[in-house]
Amino acid sequence: MLRTHTCGELRLRDVGKEVTLAGWVTRVRNHGGLIFIDLRDRFGITQILADGHNEEVYALASKLKSEYVIQIRGTVCKRPEGLVNPKLSTGEIEAKINELRILSSAELLPFEIESNKELDEALRLRYRYLDLRRRKTQENLVLRHRIAQSIRHYLTQHDFIEVETPFLTKSTPEGARDFLVPSRLNPGHFYALPQSPQLFKQMLMVAGFDRYFQIVRCFRDEDLRSDRQPEFTQVDIEMSFVEAQDVMSLVEDMLVGIFREILDISLPTPFPVLSYEEAMDKYGADKPDLRIPLVIDDLTDLFQKEPLVIKGEKDPVKSLFIPQGETLSRKRLDLLAQEAKNKNLFFSWIRGSSCEYSSPLKGKIREETVKDLLLRYPFQDGSILLLAAGKRTSLLDFMADLRIQIGRETGVTDDFRFCWIVDFPLFEWNEDEKRWDSVHHPFTAPRDEDIPFLEEMPGKVRAKAYDVVLNGYEVGGGSIRIYDTRLQEQIFRLLNLSEKAIQEKFGFFVEALKYGCPPHGGIALGFDRLVMLMCREESIREVIAFPKTQKGVCLLTGAPSRVEKEQLDVLAIDVKKEENGA
Repeated sequence: MLRTHTCGELRLRDVGKEVTLAGWVTRVRNHGGLIFIDLRDRFGITQILADGHNEEVYALASKLKSEYVIQIRGTVCKRPEGLVNPKLSTGEIEAKINELRILSSAELLPFEIESNKELDEALRLRYRYLDLRRRKTQENLVLRHRIAQSIRHYLTQHDFIEVETPFLTKSTPEGARDFLVPSRLNPGHFYALPQSPQLFKQMLMVAGFDRYFQIVRCFRDEDLRSDRQPEFTQVDIEMSFVEAQDVMSLVEDMLVGIFREILDISLPTPFPVLSYEEAMDKYGADKPDLRIPLVIDDLTDLFQKEPLVIKGEKDPVKSLFIPQGETLSRKRLDLLAQEAKNKNLFFSWIRGSSCEYSSPLKGKIREETVKDLLLRYPFQDGSILLLAAGKRTSLLDFMADLRIQIGRETGVTDDFRFCWIVDFPLFEWNEDEKRWDSVHHPFTAPRDEDIPFLEEMPGKVRAKAYDVVLNGYEVGGGSIRIYDTRLQEQIFRLLNLSEKAIQEKFGFFVEALKYGCPPHGGIALGFDRLVMLMCREESIREVIAFPKTQKGVCLLTGAPSRVEKEQLDVLAIDVKKEENGA
């Protein structure tokens, strides 16, 4: 055996044992006659020592450098009094080397593995196999594994079965661009990598599997950011004979169990449930960070009496009251006013107490309005009320950013705050193409009471959809699905799909609905995003083994790359030349 124990396993109970260890050299300290080596593997670090009495071992140990891979046979000893290392789980023992073997040498590394210095991300991704040796990166991936196992165990215990769905499938519109894969056997035809297993999991419900799940890789050719990758992992769940509350209750119970098992944290339950409209009005966003106590208020009625200040008579007026607003300097307030102006919004502020106040609005609005505001909010020294008005969409975006910006500056608690967002609009108007688009996807069921509005007032129809949000991130989205063929075809037509397009893109699915489809619904949880938040990281790249950059490039392998013309010829593909001839 190349090892009998890992480098994180030995304790005082093992003193006197002959052991074989293998791993990477982390540090070498030559004290003249004694060489101390920190030997590392995924499980921990064990201090080993070579003493000058064993000349062969000592000579070989003198040649060791950082990240050499070695194997030793040795005897476990208790560390001398005063030399115990409380930072290590193995800190009470050391292993005296009897035999030493260098398994692999290492060249000078581009960065130190054990360094706490901030490293350039591009350098880390270029040498990702070295970055993965770092303790924090390994801990993140171990935590990711444990979360996945916890999810699998929970769903299996609740009668779900894991079914694999195809990676090579048909291109269907789901709101983002598909990655296309050319077919050699069918020239001019393409597969698409799945954005989600949506239609397959619904057809599994038609097939009678009742409860399905999959921790699955999905692909979207979209612009990237810190919480997006072109390939990502989601926890895909679908259930038959359920309503929205059944799916939400199951997922909530699962998340509570995961946090308790993995992080030893008890989440407050039940998770708050907010309607889409309520979330937008109070937080300016449909994924609010509830750790921030600030809430957006509506002052439209009050300011209708102030036409000289608020020019657009129908424009809403929103406010943000900040009890401790001392850090908001006049310069900062002026910058916010300019930012608002650039977005065609009105912005102002009132600072003061119940007795006196200062504001650019002084003398421009009635004293009765000021008194109403001072009574409405608990003003004290340092308090400030921020006011903005304008077109609703731009106004809410501005207020949402303001709330997050100032909320994080004034302090966000280091905890986890979940909530559910429900009653989303079923459609949104696409101004560029002058048509309705699905807010989620075209298989989402409308609320029963809103079905009469489908033809005449589509914008009024609410969806049987639900998102689960954690600390300002959407970590899951789902819905009750349409299981009636006629309703599904009606939705397709509202989305401006012709009969021919419906048949070409979804004919197989519409046909499946005709053969006895049960009521069903499900959810997809963004696994990478959930793990990122549980690891308290800022980017999902920190919890993915081999991530891509924000431009979708793998710095390690150089993908995407050009291919040989012969390969393209076999696939009957001709690549357009760029203007520069490349």
